[in-house]
Amino acid sequence: MGVIVQAVLVGMLVAVAGTIPRNIAFAANLRYLQSVPWAVPVTAGYLWLFWRYLDGVGPPRETADRRRASLRASRVDRRVWGWALLTGGLGIAALVIALRLLNRMVALPSQQLPNLSNVPAVTVVALLLMAAPVAGIVEEAAFRGYMQGPIERRYGLAVAILITGTMFAVAHLDFTPILWPYYVAVAALYGSITHITGSILPAVVLHTAGNLYSNFDLWWNGQAEWQAPADATALVWTSGPDASFWGLFGALLLASAAAAWAFRGLVRAARTAPDIDSAVTAGA
Repeated sequence: MGVIVQAVLVGMLVAVAGTIPRNIAFAANLRYLQSVPWAVPVTAGYLWLFWRYLDGVGPPRETADRRRASLRASRVDRRVWGWALLTGGLGIAALVIALRLLNRMVALPSQQLPNLSNVPAVTVVALLLMAAPVAGIVEEAAFRGYMQGPIERRYGLAVAILITGTMFAVAHLDFTPILWPYYVAVAALYGSITHITGSILPAVVLHTAGNLYSNFDLWWNGQAEWQAPADATALVWTSGPDASFWGLFGALLLASAAAAWAFRGLVRAARTAPDIDSAVTAGA
């Protein structure tokens, strides 16, 4: 159990160290000099230094190789990149549809932004844009890199996904038990892609893109449509399954089948891809 405890503690430390400075800068920007999104360059600079440190740059030298290996930010073959993004995109679509379908069966917890009506739109947009890569980079480094890697090597991918998915849920303050399967499913999607490609980079891109969608959907609608509690009369146990429900169910089957097909393509592409890092080293 020592491997699991250490991996969880280190991964959560990475998540906190990468997220708290962003939160402080954003909160300060929303209070002081709102007309200028000055927190964006501040956060971007910190994120760059943070990523470099996790990737083995900076003291102490004795931990540089271990930090680089733990981050798992290896280069990925272009063909594998394409299959990874296709797989992840279809998987995210299936998850969003599944949540909307679940929202017809149970009342999911709502998710709402604070009142930003007094904040200039340019600042809100800039902060929402910056928040997406922060989440993508920090959370993938923490959960799929530093946390999943050691557990996966010792206990296998399934155990690693279960643990990282649970901790991923705990790290989100809106977590309730009913959303635990969703967070484990997210961990399964990003964790499997990281396992197959040998790199967190595709998951970073996918996570960032997913957060961009959810951030702006939340801002535009005032609440996340797929997490808002359903009206009691709309639950299938009350109204019965209607055309909308069956449409979502059919869309989920199609998206899931397409994601499974893409996963097979990703596995084939990864098996035949050249080792880019080895080729670069040999060329040097």
